[in-house]
Amino acid sequence: MKLCPRCNTQLDDAAAFCTSCGTQFIPNATVPQQPYVYPEAPKYVDPSDHTAEFDAQDISDNKVFAILPYLMSFIGIIIALLATRDSKFTMFHIRQALKIEVCNILLSIIAVVLAITILVPVAAGVCAVILFFVRIICFFRACSGKAIDAPIVGKLSFLK
Repeated sequence: MKLCPRCNTQLDDAAAFCTSCGTQFIPNATVPQQPYVYPEAPKYVDPSDHTAEFDAQDISDNKVFAILPYLMSFIGIIIALLATRDSKFTMFHIRQALKIEVCNILLSIIAVVLAITILVPVAAGVCAVILFFVRIICFFRACSGKAIDAPIVGKLSFLK
């Protein structure tokens, strides 16, 4: 005995149609299966990457001036400000370099004020080395035409 897949009526094994609902039975019929298509995974968008906000022509024209603040500190910031005041890409990197410089100044002040203790100047020195590597990372990002917030200091809310 077999069952009708639609109405569950018991039928003879040789039945070609259901006597109750009229469903036709196809012997040994296989339904072709469609391969499962996985949905496309959402692409990760880095919130600290601002490269798409800038014009490609602006990036290529002003890449050298965006590098200067990381190479020459405050002098590089001043030169970049005077040379390309209207470049949004350069201004982004000037702001990042200013954040690094302000953090360096604050570290120096804290180290001098608390020079009596040995631990604070040593910790300030370690932080200064970390900021030096942050500057190097930002330099290479500017060289490659990227506008990504500086690690550690890029999330600071001043100079936005």
